[in-house]
Amino acid sequence: MSDFLSQDEIDALIGGGKSSLAAEEKIKEKPFDFSRLEKIQKGGFQGLEVLFEKWVKIFREEIRAEFPVVNMVSKGKIATMRFGDFIGKIPLPASYTIFNMKPLKDPSLLIIDSRVVFNLVSALFGGGARPFKIEGREFTKLEIRIIEKLVDIVLGSFEKIWKDIYPIEIERKSIEFNPILVRIVSHAEKVIVAEIMIDIEGLEVPLTFTFPQMLFLPIKDILFTDTFGSEVSPEWRKELIKKLLKVNLNLTLELDKFSVLVEEFLNYEVGTEIILNKKQSEELDLKVEDKVKFKASIGKLDKKFAAMITKIIKENGNGGNG
Repeated sequence: MSDFLSQDEIDALIGGGKSSLAAEEKIKEKPFDFSRLEKIQKGGFQGLEVLFEKWVKIFREEIRAEFPVVNMVSKGKIATMRFGDFIGKIPLPASYTIFNMKPLKDPSLLIIDSRVVFNLVSALFGGGARPFKIEGREFTKLEIRIIEKLVDIVLGSFEKIWKDIYPIEIERKSIEFNPILVRIVSHAEKVIVAEIMIDIEGLEVPLTFTFPQMLFLPIKDILFTDTFGSEVSPEWRKELIKKLLKVNLNLTLELDKFSVLVEEFLNYEVGTEIILNKKQSEELDLKVEDKVKFKASIGKLDKKFAAMITKIIKENGNGGNG
């Protein structure tokens, strides 16, 4: 018996030979998809959790006043996921309401599950709530009217809850029934999904809010704080108002605005007459910082030029007499 190993035995021990090379060739590197990683934020969605807890109480009373068959409304889970993954899981038919939360820019989505509609209709007409087999059929005219009423209640109450946090104006854009028409973000982008459970005669059915993940970025310091939702003491509020009243504001009365050529501008000198396009009786813009807040007419008071406010400009652009 030989004390030495053969070449085949040596190759087997050290992993050499054609078999090991073939195995190595089968191993292919796959790039890691970092977009699949969920962005974990410190504190999670604490602000949204508190906001929806408060909203549920208001919504519960309003929906029960309109639909007495509703027993309870409760907040479900709030999570993030890819929009494409989420929208593909919604059973059809479903109602998709696109709405804006002004002044926040990106559109959001309210999804009313068909089980909410079917069971409301059934319970209202004495049939009771029960699990329905979803067959992908279209909504009837009666069901669409119920959807519209439900959307008004949901969005109206949701706007109210923001009043003391960050006043918004909800603008309903459209109600769609085709998921292809409700692409508020690309399918690869993340969205925040807030699920609400509605108890109709003992059967729980869902409706869902969907927000682009970046929607709340301008107000993240308000919404995602440990003190969000806590009661503000009257003394602190009074002191804050007192300090705000002492803030200096810049007021600008705009006589006119027009454009000139650079060549003409370079010829300006002391004594150059600039002809305005305003008439003496015409109203002028009175700006607070850089926003037009008033209309004013110009005149004289005690040998000094003065302006009298004639109209207050509201946020929607309409004015009222001052």
